[in-house]
Amino acid sequence: MQSDVKVRLMAFTPSPDGIVAAAAGLCYSASSVEDLIDRFKGEKEQKEQRESFIKKLRASGHLSPFEHVSFTFAVEGISRACSHQLVRHRIASYSQQSQRYVSMKEPGYVVPASVKNDERALSLFEEAIQKAHEAYKALAELGVPLEDARYVLPNAWETKIVVTMNARELHHFFSLRLCRRAQWEIRNLARLMLSEVRQVAPGIFDVAGPSCVTKGKCEETKPCGKPYSSMEDLLCWE
Repeated sequence: MQSDVKVRLMAFTPSPDGIVAAAAGLCYSASSVEDLIDRFKGEKEQKEQRESFIKKLRASGHLSPFEHVSFTFAVEGISRACSHQLVRHRIASYSQQSQRYVSMKEPGYVVPASVKNDERALSLFEEAIQKAHEAYKALAELGVPLEDARYVLPNAWETKIVVTMNARELHHFFSLRLCRRAQWEIRNLARLMLSEVRQVAPGIFDVAGPSCVTKGKCEETKPCGKPYSSMEDLLCWE
């Protein structure tokens, strides 16, 4: 079974824009904590002021207040190749479906577009997937523990994972993984994650992604040659 990536925002710090603004305001104000909360956490009347302040924080590089809010995502339909890249982001928490304890009885895998769009390549790919899965089942039937039988499963195999990151780390994640030079699968994952958090924290994630979007210029050593023109361009599915 070929898999499609799905991302759901499970939980997040309530009033994330207001929390970041209030935390940062504490650094620059003699006001009480209660006054700062009242000033920045209103849902409507303070929205413009709050988002303007957050924009200034991003522009100045004052990002420590962003660490006070976090977001938890449920992700399914990504490959093990993708999850191996994801967990390299160390300022995060992960809970991943275990191949030691969960039997991979039904084949679930991700097919790259470069394979899917080539009939011969797709045939070779699916043949390899089928043989690997048959070997996995045969090993399990011989009494080989699942934790050892899984060694024959390919990087394409589907996995599920819960991810929690704070807003500062998410900005870092988006800066790297939404660049066109990032691998296509994690780029699509990052795009879905960004779409989710923009709905609940529009100030924090009004602008996010690679430097071509956030700074108006590419800071990669080897530019892709096709910078994004806007956030709308960035969020378009490829």
